[in-house]
Amino acid sequence: MREMGLYSIRLTAKKEYSKIQKSERKLNLLKQNFNADVPNKVWISDVTLLKLKDRYYYLCAIIDLYSRKVISYNISRSDNTHLITETLRGAIACRHAKGVIFHSDRGSSYVSYTAAKVMKKNGIVQSFSKKGTPHDNAVMESFFASLKREEYYRSNYRSEVDLKRRIGKYIEFYNTERPHGTLGHMTPEEKEDSFRKAGAEKAILGE
Repeated sequence: MREMGLYSIRLTAKKEYSKIQKSERKLNLLKQNFNADVPNKVWISDVTLLKLKDRYYYLCAIIDLYSRKVISYNISRSDNTHLITETLRGAIACRHAKGVIFHSDRGSSYVSYTAAKVMKKNGIVQSFSKKGTPHDNAVMESFFASLKREEYYRSNYRSEVDLKRRIGKYIEFYNTERPHGTLGHMTPEEKEDSFRKAGAEKAILGE
């Protein structure tokens, strides 16, 4: 090009191309479609802040969108990549699923190389909410709102152990006893049981 007297007009083309590549890697595959027809099709996740006296704790949870069941959670003093990956590994260990869409916001821990590596290794496809759009992860927002309204704001925790124990007890209640309007007033556990029973019946009938 130099020998022919040719010069690029777009001096910033390489930078612009790099920005496009980065934005394409963070696609919103969910697009506020919160209905999954089978378990382990879409998992959603987020982190919320809990305060105990002068200390802060971070609760990371993963929900299966089909049943609204909390399939994994962790509470930590640090909001970091380790919290995300440990919670994710818990979900992978109990579900053994492949090809799952994993939807979250664009927090630094969710977009980290380490988290992406764990997901890629386990055949999980990442999906991200748009920046500044909490409604893109409305089901997680709803779960955290229920947890805080029904448990956290109504309790005086004596210690970190007490906090973790009672949050865990609430999540067990949420999964096994609390009916959901979006599930036809079934609990998440009942919703998954009905799916398993339907599958067993089809197998017996040879469908």
